[in-house]
Amino acid sequence: MPTISVKRDALFAALGKTYTDDEFQDLCFEFGLELDEVTTEKQMLIKEQGDHAGAGVSEEILYRIDIPANRYDLLCLEGLVDGLLVFQGKKSPPKFQLKKYEDSHSLHLTPATAQIRPFAVAAVLKGVTFTKESYDSFIDLQDKLHQNICRKRTLVAIGTHDLDTIHGPFIYDALPPSEIKFKALNQQKEMTAPELMELYSSHAQLKQYLGIIRDSPVYPVIKDKNGVVLSMPPIINGDHSKITLDTKNVFIECTATDLTKAIVVLDTVVSMFSKYCSTPYEVEQCKVFSTDGTYELYPKMQYREEIINVEKANKYIGISEDGDKLATLLSRMCLTATHEESLVRVRVPPTRHDVIHACDIYEDIAIAYGYNRIARVPSRVVSAGGQVPLNKLTEQLRQECAHAGYTEALTFTLCSREDVATKLGVKIEDVPAAHISNPKTLEFQVVRTLLLPGLLKTLAANKKMPLPLKLFEISDVVVKDDKAGKSLIYFLFKSVYKFQYFLGQSDFLFFFMTLLLILNLPD
Repeated sequence: MPTISVKRDALFAALGKTYTDDEFQDLCFEFGLELDEVTTEKQMLIKEQGDHAGAGVSEEILYRIDIPANRYDLLCLEGLVDGLLVFQGKKSPPKFQLKKYEDSHSLHLTPATAQIRPFAVAAVLKGVTFTKESYDSFIDLQDKLHQNICRKRTLVAIGTHDLDTIHGPFIYDALPPSEIKFKALNQQKEMTAPELMELYSSHAQLKQYLGIIRDSPVYPVIKDKNGVVLSMPPIINGDHSKITLDTKNVFIECTATDLTKAIVVLDTVVSMFSKYCSTPYEVEQCKVFSTDGTYELYPKMQYREEIINVEKANKYIGISEDGDKLATLLSRMCLTATHEESLVRVRVPPTRHDVIHACDIYEDIAIAYGYNRIARVPSRVVSAGGQVPLNKLTEQLRQECAHAGYTEALTFTLCSREDVATKLGVKIEDVPAAHISNPKTLEFQVVRTLLLPGLLKTLAANKKMPLPLKLFEISDVVVKDDKAGKSLIYFLFKSVYKFQYFLGQSDFLFFFMTLLLILNLPD
């Protein structure tokens, strides 16, 4: 679940009302969000980097809010404010308009792009007025989308450019790295693509994206008609067309390996920031020409209609409301709705790509109605629930260990071959471990056969902590068994037995006697 940080004072100013922390937390809960933390930028840096990092950093209060992973429209202040105001009935849902395309802003794909990132979409925002806050939000939304739906730029990469510094039509091409040379964002000189890849190999943020295209024979690049490089997606934009506070017209391009995701991302970005255009919520489309000469217009910004049954909606949610009431509830969630006999027609806006099924609409009705107002009813399924005996045993063991003064550790189920063999003086061939056929890292090659390595790693990572360190862990281990029939309790006892090396003989005897006592207790 992504988390966004918004300045409290700016948020309250946009909402037109000041809340206490508890009041705003209640509002978030009603809207289906969670106020995760009240902090400051200084406190966040100190937590991440230590006391030395807080010098000169703002102490303005920040709200860190957990956003559902599929609500891309709430990943910035603009979308969050619009959503909350509509939910409170203080504002009508925005009505987006598409402006006719201009041929000079078209984007042309070359056949070479099929080798690496075959799709692209584009749009233009005209007459934008940026402030420092809205500019920061514009950049931050792109970062949030890159980490979320774009899957760290592997599926989609967003590029934004000052339209007044470049000249269309634009070309999306793929060239050998040695043929690409431009001045990258915030750099002082022109460099070739290989030089940039070497430069960013140690960059804190960008180095994680280099592997997306590093081994490709061609790198994607977007140019204007004069050959000025706008970007080398998904790595870096060009410095020539960078966005500033003085930018008035914005050209937005998204290159992708997944066209559907690219459409969603482009719709989200322009929907959120078209409010700052000279004509609010108006977006200019762009022609995107494919390699065969045909073209599509983007962004799509499509409104679509869904129809739900009133009786079925009430039944699924557990309420009893008429169609007009359901339509009103949906309108609070930015889903314009009308009631017709036994049906409700729902108009889904381009900001709500998360609505893909009637169940999503039922969920929005439940949120607007209020989960706490839905009557509790007994389950219609006849069943007798109960705790699994093995889980009951382990819970009792954990409680006794904690009472004895030990701290529980939760370590990784996967570990390296060295952890269960070499470091314990055993050959890996003699360890009945289940091996991962395609391990992604050397740290996760086998499933642990005992708990001791994880506890020793925990000790090694906490050497600065005051002594004594009294740790325990009760978890599953996996031992490859050719006979296939040993019970899980055997593995549990085997894992517990390993504690004698860690607890000491006397503590282990106490622990084992407690275990035997628990096993003989009645339910």
